[in-house]
Amino acid sequence: VHEILVDRWNKSNTHPHCLVRSLDPRYYSLSWLNEASNRQPPHQDNKISKERKNCLKRIFPNNEEFRAVVEYSKFSWCLESFFYSDSMSDRGKIDPKHWWLFYGSSTPLLQKLALQLLGQPSSSSCAERNWCTYSFVHSIKRNKMRPQRAELYINLRLLSRRSPTYKEEGSKMLDVGGDHHDSFEDVGVLEVANLSLDEPDMEAVIFTDE
Repeated sequence: VHEILVDRWNKSNTHPHCLVRSLDPRYYSLSWLNEASNRQPPHQDNKISKERKNCLKRIFPNNEEFRAVVEYSKFSWCLESFFYSDSMSDRGKIDPKHWWLFYGSSTPLLQKLALQLLGQPSSSSCAERNWCTYSFVHSIKRNKMRPQRAELYINLRLLSRRSPTYKEEGSKMLDVGGDHHDSFEDVGVLEVANLSLDEPDMEAVIFTDE
């Protein structure tokens, strides 16, 4: 359980995630910082700063990396054009993309990077794929499984993808039909029968009749 929790945390603690947090003006606003006593802006967080530096090194080569660091210093410490009261007060009020469009012209390299990162839409594709997988295991066509057996089956199916022999041995049969789980067209009856954990012979008969 601990390993699963750590993996989940690490998925949201990568270099790009830390860079996005560093470029979001909301996390520098007084309104956000004053909500809790232990909050601090990203440029004062040691772990975020370390990951941000690693990310900038990968994105920008040599001179551009130095320019990005200088521009980030101006943004994080509210220097030069970021020192105006409107710029500071709007950090926690307006959308981050709009803020960068309106106030980020003095740091063009950082502005372009911020708009690219903050403009990424949230995606539920990972969750949708999990639901697709479960729907193939337990659906209207395959509803004789008890909840405990269905839960065991879906967990075994997901864990099998981590095996180095996934594409070489029988575990690949767990993905018969792939994401096109709504239809069993072009899928052989024997393949479907092999997927069943409850009464495979009866499953094969039912699919044959349909």
